[in-house]
Amino acid sequence: MAIVVNLDVMMAKRKMSVTELANKVDITMANLSILKNNKAKAVRFTTLDAICRALDCQPGDILEYVEEDENG
Repeated sequence: MAIVVNLDVMMAKRKMSVTELANKVDITMANLSILKNNKAKAVRFTTLDAICRALDCQPGDILEYVEEDENG
């Protein structure tokens, strides 16, 4: 996948647990874990907005574009 979710990095920088972020964003822990573990196929802008607000960060702090290997 070319888009990598660095949510765990920002959560560590802000010293915030999955439970705390899930409560602040009003998202299930299961869905937050899917996003955090790079298993999500999409994310709603409203969810991204709420995450950025809760973590006091920019979308680019969470989402990163990585070139895909042509062989992989």
